[in-house]
Amino acid sequence: MADRRQDPDADIVTCDACPVLCRIREGRSGACDRYGNVGGRLARLDPVVIAERAVAAETGLVPFLGESEDWDGSLAPRGGRFITGIGAGTTYPDYKPAPFIVASTHRGVDMVTVVTEGIFSYCGVKVKIDTDRFIGPEQAAVRCQGEQIGHVTTAEYGSQMLALGGVRHLTGGSKKEGVVTCNSVLTLCNRGRLEVQVDGGARLELQAGMPPVVDGVEEARMRVGCGSAAIGMFARQWVGLADEVIVVDDHITGVLTEHQAGKFLDLPSAGIRVRGRRSTPGRYFQVASPGTGWGGTDVTDPLSIVEKIDPQTAWPGLRLLMVSTTGQDSGYYVLDDDLRPARTDMPPGVVAAIERIGENCEPALTSILFMAGAGGSLRAGVTENPVRLTRSVRDALTRVTCGGAPVHVWPGGGITLMVDVMRMPDNSFGSVPTPALVAPIEFTLRREDYRELGGYMEAIRDLGDIMATAQTRSAAWRDDNPWPLDRPGPAGRKGR
Repeated sequence: MADRRQDPDADIVTCDACPVLCRIREGRSGACDRYGNVGGRLARLDPVVIAERAVAAETGLVPFLGESEDWDGSLAPRGGRFITGIGAGTTYPDYKPAPFIVASTHRGVDMVTVVTEGIFSYCGVKVKIDTDRFIGPEQAAVRCQGEQIGHVTTAEYGSQMLALGGVRHLTGGSKKEGVVTCNSVLTLCNRGRLEVQVDGGARLELQAGMPPVVDGVEEARMRVGCGSAAIGMFARQWVGLADEVIVVDDHITGVLTEHQAGKFLDLPSAGIRVRGRRSTPGRYFQVASPGTGWGGTDVTDPLSIVEKIDPQTAWPGLRLLMVSTTGQDSGYYVLDDDLRPARTDMPPGVVAAIERIGENCEPALTSILFMAGAGGSLRAGVTENPVRLTRSVRDALTRVTCGGAPVHVWPGGGITLMVDVMRMPDNSFGSVPTPALVAPIEFTLRREDYRELGGYMEAIRDLGDIMATAQTRSAAWRDDNPWPLDRPGPAGRKGR
């Protein structure tokens, strides 16, 4: 054996937590800053996060248990503690059990929670941006530092949507594209602020749980509905205040007296025809081009969408209210003797009606949903026969969480999940330079079901043992997250 004093590599350990295989000298960390050489041994540097909830359903307040207090090491003493995958480490290569397989007893039922951090090359985020403003054409590239990190996808009701990340941008392009994509998605997942540019569209500033900023303007309101929906919601309240109301919207502009709501209220036709393609009575498509003006259009003068005023139907003194879907833009007009709209001051009742629209608009926010496929390392760390884990998740025998937060598991093959990053603990995500994201994941099920799964029964430990041998830290449990051990099984198999 070589003398360590003579061997320059004697103090180096090779990290096998990801395919990079960093060689780490004593006292230093690897490229991901997650693993280091501590006293000649490979160690996870960040503490394992134990989520603690302050209230137990059965007993009321759960007092904090200090290090000096007796505790039997169960996963949820008095219903209050849950070990998460944050800081747990990974199972790469795939042949070994998950870093922590933890025993507990909950309501008299023996439970097991399998905890790991997954290395996700197949992952990304879906970004929901509450705004009517035009951010760019569908399928347009979204760029950060000049690199494409995703694209604009189909808009949803009152929101624009982005799809960012994904394996093609992480691994299918240049090295710089992969690094920028990984760093961008990591920033968003950890609730940081990210600036991106849409090709042919807007400059966006995005941060989970915060208002989106479009071309330097912070959005305040998410629209109450399309123009037609606004007509349907507020038609009765406009009766007596205006003879015609036009709600300007990029998708469906509404015209009150033509709309079914106006007919129901026996309002006479006002004879004001708007531009665009008429869909059904009182509903018009394509009245203008998309933009950052009224109702997500390029309109700055609302009268520009009025195609004609019928002299056989309209009358002098007709009161016309034009308003956007958020109520932030509005104008009140009265037709003169030549049937030309003249802008005039709004009566107090009209002002109140517009304020009602604003009152019904929710605050504009940016939502970040992490989406990933749980592949080989994750499933092999739970059982030697990974397909059994997939089937157990499908059968609702195994509950999947990310940092304790509930996830949506998509139908179809595999374990493709989606989670709201706002429901996870702070700084839940990391990365490795392959590049790929690292995210916590936990699988919780009954002990007997874990045995049937072909799980690593010999690797099961009590949480007390883990806390005695591993660095841990506490994080407050989010009260709006369901407790992972409370979920019932499928029909006929309650109490899992």
